[in-house]
Amino acid sequence: MESVARGGTRWKRFAVVMVPSVAATAAIGVALSQGALAASFNVSGQQFKVSVDRLDGTGFAQYGALDTQHGGKKIPVAVSAFKSAKLKGLCQSVVVPVPVFGDVSLKLTAGNGSKQVEAKNLFIDLDQLNADATFRGIDIGVAAGDAHKGPGIHKGDAADPGSFGQQADSATLTGVKQTAWATSAGTFKLSGLSMKVSKGKNECF
Repeated sequence: MESVARGGTRWKRFAVVMVPSVAATAAIGVALSQGALAASFNVSGQQFKVSVDRLDGTGFAQYGALDTQHGGKKIPVAVSAFKSAKLKGLCQSVVVPVPVFGDVSLKLTAGNGSKQVEAKNLFIDLDQLNADATFRGIDIGVAAGDAHKGPGIHKGDAADPGSFGQQADSATLTGVKQTAWATSAGTFKLSGLSMKVSKGKNECF
């Protein structure tokens, strides 16, 4: 997940997400499953939902930033980043309203059974997360620019290096449910990928 044009943050709106929490998310399109996205992009006006049965990640960091929608609207997000992550039971869905026709859902699943999703240099822009989490070697309140356990502040993120951040050597999350605006990764291997387009609302949760 890579984001663009970020400035100051409204920290009151981070009360829910800027706690010891991390999440995993899937790619919106095939481009993410095959490699890296561009260094920066404007996010769409739609969030997507992601659920994960289990995530095991190493090199975690989190900091606050602003995403920019097409048209210039700013959206406060918490950026969760991993140097590497493995995910089991991944589901990602987005509902697109189509004039006259109605809602159309895109649902993606991967990493089921013995197969796992693997990601490197994963960045997730989220604004809501529910999960059970275990952190190892966690530091809460570290300056975002001084966090060294994760992949660092992503190039293109205008986050304040002196602002609140957190980091951990590793993390395990189960029962993950989140809403996100964007995801970027250096590599994203989606084993057992299945994608379905259907009429109506068919979401992960």
